[in-house]
Amino acid sequence: MLCAQICVQTLDALSFMKLCHNNGIFSDVLAVFIYICLIRRIRRHVKKKTLVLGASTNPERFSYMAVRKLKYGNIPVVAVGLREGEISGVRIEKPFPKFEDIHTITIYIGPKNLTAYYDYIIGLKPKRVIFNPGTESPEFAGRLSSAGVEVVHACTLIMISNNLY
Repeated sequence: MLCAQICVQTLDALSFMKLCHNNGIFSDVLAVFIYICLIRRIRRHVKKKTLVLGASTNPERFSYMAVRKLKYGNIPVVAVGLREGEISGVRIEKPFPKFEDIHTITIYIGPKNLTAYYDYIIGLKPKRVIFNPGTESPEFAGRLSSAGVEVVHACTLIMISNNLY
C-alpha cells in the first residue's frame, strides 16, 4: 500500500519499481505490469493537443492515417485541410481557424504551399512542429527555431507506432 501511495503522489514509476523490487513486495512480472500501467497513466495526463495541417478525407493519404492514429492513441487532435470533412469524428476545418493550446503541429503540406501558413503556424505558438517526409523547409525550420519552437524532421506515423510521440 505504501508503494502505491508513493507512486500515485509522485507518478514516478521508476522509483516505484525500485521500491517494490527492493522490498520484495511483488514478483518481477507483476512489477513490470504495474510499471506499464503507470506509464500509460502518465501519458494520459500529458495531453499533447496536435494539429494535423494538410488533413485529407482520402484514406490513402498519410495525413488521414495520422489523424486516426492520434485519435485512437488518445491524443487530442484537430485538423486543417483545403476541404472540410471528417475523419473518425475529427472535423477538418478550412485554413486558418483559431485553436487554443496546440502543443504539436504535424505538417502534411509541401514546402511550396507551406509559405502561406508560416505566420499562422507561428501564431498558434506550438511547442513542437513535425516536418513529415517531403515537407521539409530549412527556411521555415530556422524561423521556428528562432521562435523557440522544437523542430522535428520525422514521420508522425512512425513516432506514434514506436511510442516516440
